[in-house]
Amino acid sequence: MNRILIVLLLLGVIAGGCVKSSVSPLVQYNKQKEIDDKIISDYLAANTSLNAKRVDTTGVYYIVNDGEGGTGNVLYTSSTQVTVGYTGKILTSGVVFAQTDKFHPTYVLGSVIKGWQLGIPQIKPGGKVRLLIPSRYAYGPYAQDSIHLPANSVLDFQIQLYNVTN
Repeated sequence: MNRILIVLLLLGVIAGGCVKSSVSPLVQYNKQKEIDDKIISDYLAANTSLNAKRVDTTGVYYIVNDGEGGTGNVLYTSSTQVTVGYTGKILTSGVVFAQTDKFHPTYVLGSVIKGWQLGIPQIKPGGKVRLLIPSRYAYGPYAQDSIHLPANSVLDFQIQLYNVTN
């Protein structure tokens, strides 16, 4: 009988140690969403001359200066190839984490971060756009160690669109 009580007591201790105390992923997502949106709204409030527009209700903002929207008619799909030059910074620190110089890579639009998928279609070939991207439309809670990008980084991209191929 004593052995049964000892086993039950040990099982109770083990089960008690397995209680989840972490916050649900949805709660974490919503909390980070609030943080990101505040970072971007505070930045735009401090830089009122930017004339930023939001892509639908996403939280991604784009800035196209007069005369820099590009020309032509383009139908963007997830398989559209875009040739770009860009500089990527962390919005809160201004640290550059990615940049092209003379080489202009081509990407399939459906394979890039969601912020680019939403922002690049705001311009046409030859156009330039600045994108302010909340972490949920970039790399989210996943740090990108190879480019020294911390988790939950709000991004600031300057992109020039050189070519579009469908």
